[in-house]
Amino acid sequence: MAAVASKTSTRPRIGLALGGGGPLGGIYEIGALRALDEALDGVDFNDLDVYVGVNAGSFVAANLANQVTTAQLCRIFVKNEADVHPFHPEVFYRPAFREIGSRLLAVPGLLASAIGRFISNPYDQSLLEALTLLAQAAPAGLFDNEALHRYLEQAFSSLGRSNDFRQLRHSLYVVATDVESTEPVCFGAPGFDHVPISKAIQASTSSPGIYVPVEVGGRFYVDGTLRKALHASVAFEDGADLVFAVNPLVPIDASAAVRSGSMQSGTLTHSGMPNMLAQMYRTMVYSRMRAGIAQYGRDYPDRDLLLFEPTRDDAKLFFSNVFSFQSRRMVCEHAYQMTRRDLLARADELEPRLAKYGITLRRDYLEDDQRTISTSLYGEMLPLYVAKGRSKLSAKARLGEKLDNVTELLQRAL
Repeated sequence: MAAVASKTSTRPRIGLALGGGGPLGGIYEIGALRALDEALDGVDFNDLDVYVGVNAGSFVAANLANQVTTAQLCRIFVKNEADVHPFHPEVFYRPAFREIGSRLLAVPGLLASAIGRFISNPYDQSLLEALTLLAQAAPAGLFDNEALHRYLEQAFSSLGRSNDFRQLRHSLYVVATDVESTEPVCFGAPGFDHVPISKAIQASTSSPGIYVPVEVGGRFYVDGTLRKALHASVAFEDGADLVFAVNPLVPIDASAAVRSGSMQSGTLTHSGMPNMLAQMYRTMVYSRMRAGIAQYGRDYPDRDLLLFEPTRDDAKLFFSNVFSFQSRRMVCEHAYQMTRRDLLARADELEPRLAKYGITLRRDYLEDDQRTISTSLYGEMLPLYVAKGRSKLSAKARLGEKLDNVTELLQRAL
């Protein structure tokens, strides 16, 4: 991975590291970030010093770095309220027709080669073994996420946004894996910052076997989680003192899920190959992430990493369908509430750690069990404050609402 130059400052530097998890992982991150944004005073998630994203996390991180607020992320990608550049999850799943077609055209040649090998030396291998050469006709990926690149290219060309790493106000790093060298590559770092942000995200979200590798500058790249789940070290190397991390990619504990009542016994085992592969992949990534977090503590003993992730006993997230509007809303709301509960449960531990960076925890928000995503998005904050003896919104909340309204008016005018 390209070296990231450390930066010094008189004030603490704050970063954000977002993990993978595919489209639903991105929806989970949006809900979790919305909860963090409104519960933490003293931190602006559109004004952090460094953003690091891998896979779906790169998609979310790039939007935040491009001044899209957490409220706008919910409206655009969960509630489908964007007037300009409406988002449709099927952009993640366009069949790779060119790749599939080229592989099919190769079948006659591969078949002839296999039969020729068998005829020339029938004692070396059986005909069936020779025909295994046809495996080369399998496509490198079933889907092509070029549509995602085009969507982001257009979205980041809007007023006040940029598709150029070098033009952003703060550092943004998108991590992918070089197919041939297997080394992680940090787009946005020197030597890789000329690559368009949309193309870097396309590369980082190309999960092997699902998407065809993405060509950038004559090299081919796939999902960055093949090496690490979070890559929070990139933020630390950039000089971050505190890193907020969200990891949606956790394996389900089926036994705990059965005990919690969120699934029936045997559901996972009998749910088919895709879910079994997903469970194995999550287990592999999750175990490496845990080892990585332990290493961060040794490598950066004077820094703070605050990790937020789903509990492993909830099957709702594991079996959700990204194509379902109701499912996306459920995942986002679930992430929002899960993060709020986590913050409240860890409040005594987190408050002194956050205080070092001038951040305070809004316990009044967290203790309000009637609060939902919709409450925070659609102007129901004032009655809540009055009920708690606060007649005025905080300056940050008022400014956030005004900026959201201005942005939406600009979008309608363009």
